[in-house]
Amino acid sequence: MSELNPRQQQAVKHIDSPLLVLAGAGSGKTRVITNKIAYLIQECGRKAHTIASVTFTNKAAREMKERVGQLIPKAQTRGLRVSTFHTLGLNIIKSELKLLGRKNGFSIFDTHDSQSLLKELLRQSLKDEELIKEQCDVTARQISNWKNDCLTPQQLIRKSSIDPAFSFNVKIYEQYTHHLKTYNAVDFDDLIMLPVLLFSHYPDVLAKWQRKIHYLLVDEYQDTNTTQYQLVKLLVGDRKSLTVVGDDDQSIYCWRGAKPENLTLLEKDFPDLKVIKLEQNYRSTKLILNAANTLIANNPHVFEKVLWSDLGYGESIRVLRVLDEHKEAERVVSALIAHHFRYKKSYADYAILYRGNHQSRLFEKQLREQEVPYFLSGGTSFFSYTEIRDMLSYLRLLVNPDDDNAFLRIINTPRRQIGSTTIEKLSQYCSQTNTGLLAACQHFALHEYLPEKAVQRLREFYAWLERLQYKAAEENPIKVVEQLITDIDYDSWLFETSNNEKQAEKRVENVNELVEWLKRLYDNEPEGSLDDLVSKMILMDIMERNEEDMEGNHVALMTLHASKGLEFPYVYIVGMEEELLPHRTSIEEDNIEEERRLCYVGITRAQKELTFSLTSKRRRYGEMVDCEPSRFLAELPEEDLQWIEGKQKLEGTERKEFGRASMAGIRDILG
Repeated sequence: MSELNPRQQQAVKHIDSPLLVLAGAGSGKTRVITNKIAYLIQECGRKAHTIASVTFTNKAAREMKERVGQLIPKAQTRGLRVSTFHTLGLNIIKSELKLLGRKNGFSIFDTHDSQSLLKELLRQSLKDEELIKEQCDVTARQISNWKNDCLTPQQLIRKSSIDPAFSFNVKIYEQYTHHLKTYNAVDFDDLIMLPVLLFSHYPDVLAKWQRKIHYLLVDEYQDTNTTQYQLVKLLVGDRKSLTVVGDDDQSIYCWRGAKPENLTLLEKDFPDLKVIKLEQNYRSTKLILNAANTLIANNPHVFEKVLWSDLGYGESIRVLRVLDEHKEAERVVSALIAHHFRYKKSYADYAILYRGNHQSRLFEKQLREQEVPYFLSGGTSFFSYTEIRDMLSYLRLLVNPDDDNAFLRIINTPRRQIGSTTIEKLSQYCSQTNTGLLAACQHFALHEYLPEKAVQRLREFYAWLERLQYKAAEENPIKVVEQLITDIDYDSWLFETSNNEKQAEKRVENVNELVEWLKRLYDNEPEGSLDDLVSKMILMDIMERNEEDMEGNHVALMTLHASKGLEFPYVYIVGMEEELLPHRTSIEEDNIEEERRLCYVGITRAQKELTFSLTSKRRRYGEMVDCEPSRFLAELPEEDLQWIEGKQKLEGTERKEFGRASMAGIRDILG
């Protein structure tokens, strides 16, 4: 506790009423949460299993759990719940399956699964595949927004509307919900919405969970949506046992359903709410914080705060203005390399941040040409590889025989001579009999619909999967997974279907990595079933797509959104132009405040030095257009900015170091 500043200590010790900790960027909010958990256990006598701390990413949850483990003995943390919102929701659903109309082994649909189902539903009304694809994105976004606002199809049906698009999407939402239940599945948004509906309809179940969770801590509260806010309110009830930590200036996910106004709703719903501001920043120089404070002051605020630091004044903020995006990439990378060699810094100290993923290509090209190692955040997820999706579909069907999506993906992978005609007729039979695809495989009446050989192959598949299901219930689940891979000879299938041997080996390696991952999960919880392992893996897939491992000596390339929660000594924010930052869509929708918050997040990632770049011209939609500097540059303190025009040559030392970097690369090539 002694390492905490006075305000942090006050936040840790306050337990007499609900508490909002307004924590500015780099102000040590994780330290407050973890110390408060330790304080509740050691000083207030709370049992660890009655405390829950929730956040938004698995990475943040892991970090919290590790830090708590460093503060108090492991024996005292037994039963402590530190997880994401969605993991907490998953645990609630698993404990109340019957009331929710689900069975053990239910599947969690990710975006790909949900869109596959929506496309099938849309094909009943639309014929053109391009139109179906376009409508699918619109409908999926609308359904997600409705779920984030805790609106059911029944509630929406009761709303009278003359808008045909609204009525159409409600109809699809109703069908989508029905099919999810039929498949014994939930989607990602259901992991929060279903517990809220459950608690709202069954007070006794809510009371049971309120007895389980006596004290609730919530991180990144500004990112909560309506449904998450309702979940928090229901769990806390009339008690005062709540601490939320958030920063309205870092709310950058409104497009994803986040409601920064949830911070202000706390005062209304909890009249005795205590607010403590954390304004001392432990990350950045005074000059960087001055820029951040000056910029964000242009947004309206319910809670005023000003970040400050005692880390020294720092270097001026550089603004590089160049001719076009090619010169921008060249200039930024050359400056980065020169700085790296001049000051002997690790490449991991540098980050290039941008508004949209499309901006990364030219920076990647420059870094590759200069042989500078880099890490591109937002690349292909491990879980999106074909072979990984195949394996997870097998496992999903193994634990949930009603998962028709999984069945359709793997029934002929590897090939079993079960063609599209067989699947089509099987689907027709299932529609008529209201039966799941796998269950129908062993129906005697199939002989009336399919040839004898097709029926035999379907029954063989069913019998094989049933044998594995029995083994999974009795034996080590990892052995069952390994047997599954051996039985279908999946390695041979990968070599048969890959473009070359090297690609096949990489795909086999990915499958082996998946098995190793399952082993690690099982080692951590040896009492867990295959069902538990699969649901954790699927949830990990959805939650961790933007949580790649960034360890290593490489420059980080990422969007401003992806940079939230990270910090780097030297930061380059590129593309500081109108219609890029702020983005054109946000300008059109008059959503400048969120774009300003996004720029603020980027600025506060920098610890020691910050550089902006912008171009005079940029290619858009196939033609070169003139660019205007971002309005946010004009909102920064002019005296703290050092403008460097693109025509200006590299400074002597910088030019020398850039040349040295190139020579070093040549020497490496020559060995």
